[in-house]
Amino acid sequence: MPVPGARALMIQGTCSNAGKSLLVAGLCRAFARQGLRVRPFKPQNMSNNAAPAADGGEIGRAQALQAQACGVRPSVHMNPVLLKPQTDSGSQLVVQGKVVGTARARDYYRMKPQLLPRVLESFHLLAGEADLVLVEGAGSPAEVNLRAGDIANMGFAVRAGVPVVLVGDIERGGVIAQLVGTWELLEPGERALIRGYLVNKFRGDPALFASAHPVLTARTGLASLGTVTWCEAARDLPKEDMLGLAELARARPDAPLVVAVPSLPRLANLDDLDPLAQEPDVRLVIVPPGRPIEAGTDLVLLPGSKATIADLAFLRRQGWDIDILAHVRRGGHVLGICGGFQMLGHTVADPLGIEGPPQTVPGLGLLDVHTVFDRAKTVREVRATDLDGGLALAGYEIHSGRTEGPGLARPLVRIEGRPDGAVSADGQVAGCYLHGLLANDGWRANYLRRLAPALRASVAQGRRTEQALDELADHLAACIPLGRLLTAAAPIAPVDPG
Repeated sequence: MPVPGARALMIQGTCSNAGKSLLVAGLCRAFARQGLRVRPFKPQNMSNNAAPAADGGEIGRAQALQAQACGVRPSVHMNPVLLKPQTDSGSQLVVQGKVVGTARARDYYRMKPQLLPRVLESFHLLAGEADLVLVEGAGSPAEVNLRAGDIANMGFAVRAGVPVVLVGDIERGGVIAQLVGTWELLEPGERALIRGYLVNKFRGDPALFASAHPVLTARTGLASLGTVTWCEAARDLPKEDMLGLAELARARPDAPLVVAVPSLPRLANLDDLDPLAQEPDVRLVIVPPGRPIEAGTDLVLLPGSKATIADLAFLRRQGWDIDILAHVRRGGHVLGICGGFQMLGHTVADPLGIEGPPQTVPGLGLLDVHTVFDRAKTVREVRATDLDGGLALAGYEIHSGRTEGPGLARPLVRIEGRPDGAVSADGQVAGCYLHGLLANDGWRANYLRRLAPALRASVAQGRRTEQALDELADHLAACIPLGRLLTAAAPIAPVDPG
């Protein structure tokens, strides 16, 4: 049961990637610094960028960052429904942290009414320990074709009685049409919940937008709650999904170390790239489809994947397998994490059809290992040790299947006392299941300096994330009247989840 005084406010966007996740993260930090017990909540998320929760299971990476902004450990109740796309029309379904199966898009829409009670249960459990719950929507509430059974936007807001702030993305252009068009497509009961709007990602002088506010108010009756100018510090925070992948690349033409990441369709756990993006002496190149991996690359990084076999086939169609083999012959290095590690072996087998039709496919053959998928899924935070230098490491595992073979005799790390991963005999190719490996500052510095001895001192990645959250909170406080947002939040009333 919610505690007396617990309040909630929902941030909904006019489109995907309007900046909702980072707005909520910054507001979480801003209100937490005022002494409030703040909790983030996203009823439904679709992302392969997942994180382990302290109470077991997995949630969207964005909600884990928002929990960090609040100063609390992530909980499965912060993101009770997580869809992890495996194909263009089907996703793995995670409910309150646990995998419950897979669903095609059409089947999932029929399932949503059964998921609403679980969503409301998680919402009220969080409210029971909070003064303020900041709720993040998904996509846009104006998607009328998805309105039936909606649990992500207005369907949740109406059922839970949570007021809404609407966010438009001016960077995409047409923000006035975004806000007015969204308003026009909402039902009267939905409109009654909207307390105002924000214009996000404004570059330049916000005074230039002043004449637009009377137009928006005349068309919608809504008041402006602020214009959020561009915040450079936000670039140093983990991205929610593939839409933010391009933002990781920084223009550093003179950087002594070039790291290439093939842009595979089902890349997962993109937070493994964030530490490299923050390094001033690293040029992180996200290789788009149709482009080769540059000959001057020092390191090819293969991150995790939600569909290892499908992504491996895509990699081959782009000719990147040939590029990677040529890169190794030239003396270049390759690092694979989780799904990327699986791709580096001789074969990847899916006898039970976990990712699609049962099959066994050849890997890149750069590590002497084989992977077999099974239904058991490992999701946990872990402590590990670097076997090269003995450094203590922290990270997490999210993967299905097991990897075996002679290559494991030369492991990369030791996780909870057991060896994990493999390193080629010449040391050029390595892989393991430890997500967060590169976020360990000492390990990352040692590894990168072996590739480029002239590399400057490594960035303290964890400290930079905290600093970026503080800078984002300061920035939002300067752009938004936080007191008006807090006043707009409504008391959380008990809801019958049935």
